[in-house]
Amino acid sequence: MLSYDPGNSLAHRLDPRAKLAVQVGFALAAFSHTSPRGLAIATLLVGGVLAAARLSPLVAAWEVRYALPFLVAGPLLAALVLDPPWVAPVEALAPALASYRVLLVLVVSVAYVRTTPVRDSRAAIQRILPGRLGRLCGTGVALVFRFLPVIFADLTRARTAMRARLGSERALGERMELVAVAGVRRAFARAERLELALRARCFAWNPTLPVLRFSRIDVPALVLALGLFGWALW
Repeated sequence: MLSYDPGNSLAHRLDPRAKLAVQVGFALAAFSHTSPRGLAIATLLVGGVLAAARLSPLVAAWEVRYALPFLVAGPLLAALVLDPPWVAPVEALAPALASYRVLLVLVVSVAYVRTTPVRDSRAAIQRILPGRLGRLCGTGVALVFRFLPVIFADLTRARTAMRARLGSERALGERMELVAVAGVRRAFARAERLELALRARCFAWNPTLPVLRFSRIDVPALVLALGLFGWALW
C-alpha cells in the first residue's frame, strides 16, 4: 500500500522541501526532454532516487500498478490502424515514450511518499505556500495521503468478501458494480466519521507542525533540483 515506510535511508533523512524540489524538477525535465536519449538520462536519475530511498524497482512498479494498464493501452491502441497491415508499430513509438515518461514520474513520486511522513509533507507545503492557501493545501495533502490507503484497503476487503461468497462466478460488469458500490458506501461512511473526529478534536487550521531544517545532506539534493530545473529550461 502506498504510504510512508519508516527507515534510515538517505532519502528518509532529507528535508521534505528538498525532496519536493527534486520531484518537481524531475517532472519538468522529463516532460521537456522526450527523446530516447533524454528518457535514458531520466532513467538513470530514477535509479539513483530508488537507491537513495532503498526502494526496489519492482516494489515501486507494484505501487503504481493501477496506472500500468492505461500506460500500456495507449501505445497498443495507437499501433492499430484502419488499413492493412492493421498494425503499425511506428505509430506506437511516441505514445510508448510518453507512457514511459509518466511511469518514471510516478516512480519518483512513490519514492517521495514512501520516505516522507505525512506531517512533514504538510509542514513543507505550508512553509512553501504562505497564509491560508498553504494551510488549505497542506491539510488537503495530509488527508489524501491518509485517506487513499484506507480506501484501497476497503476495496480489497470488498473483493475478498465477494470471492468468499462465490461472487467470482458473476458477470464481470456485475462484479465491478458490486465492488464500486461497496467502495463508495465505505468512502462516504469514512468521510462522515472523519468529519466527526475532526470536530471532536477541535480541528485547527494552524496546528503545531514539526520543525524543518536544511542540513548538509540536503545540499546535493538542492543542487540536483537546480540542475533539473536548468535541464528543463535548456
